[in-house]
Amino acid sequence: VHEPPMGLVIENVLDEQALTDLRSQLATARWSDGAGTAGHQSRGVKRNQQLIDGDAATQALQAKIAAILANNPVFNSAALPNCTTVPMFSRYSSGDAYGTHIDNAMRRAADGQWLRTDLAVTLFLTDPDDYEGGELVVEDGGINKAFKLKSGAMLLYPATSRHRVNPVTRGERIACIIWVQSLVADAAQRAILFDMDLAIQSLRPRVGDQDAALLALTGAYHNLLRQWATP
Repeated sequence: VHEPPMGLVIENVLDEQALTDLRSQLATARWSDGAGTAGHQSRGVKRNQQLIDGDAATQALQAKIAAILANNPVFNSAALPNCTTVPMFSRYSSGDAYGTHIDNAMRRAADGQWLRTDLAVTLFLTDPDDYEGGELVVEDGGINKAFKLKSGAMLLYPATSRHRVNPVTRGERIACIIWVQSLVADAAQRAILFDMDLAIQSLRPRVGDQDAALLALTGAYHNLLRQWATP
């Protein structure tokens, strides 16, 4: 199961209780103009709001999402994260949109150091029926793929791709955005490792940890990771 060029959908990253708690906190949070964090080219096509950095409420939400992602096995297997940005929360109301753009190549990590944006994460926090429009459209090789996932699901996709958020025409769309620098910069190599890890996880309960073929496959996985990783 290769990582699709346009992105990998990971379901149920947040359960119902986590979503309920998150929405309750977001309802009282303070928002500001999202153009403040856009790059030069993106600023003219970005119309949304973002949680104000530095607020205690924002920091609590950021810590909660970071902890959930750190413990998500599919995300860690697919992304092989070396470091990530602090989670950013965006809100699109009626008339808001984010035109076609490419993410900045470099961003600040949580520790203030620069990271290379290999992958982008959009974690959907609003039910699709609660708003119209607002699809995340990822472009690849002249083909557009629109994503409007159920709340609690996540899209992991190449930060190198052109993408946009279609105008919201009714309701409100809230999402959490994160950028990832992977231990393995090459997307094709990362996809091979993801395939191998999925195979290992599938085989382990059927053949046991000491099966010779499984041990060989696990060894090959780690030797490739050792060869390709650039921490």
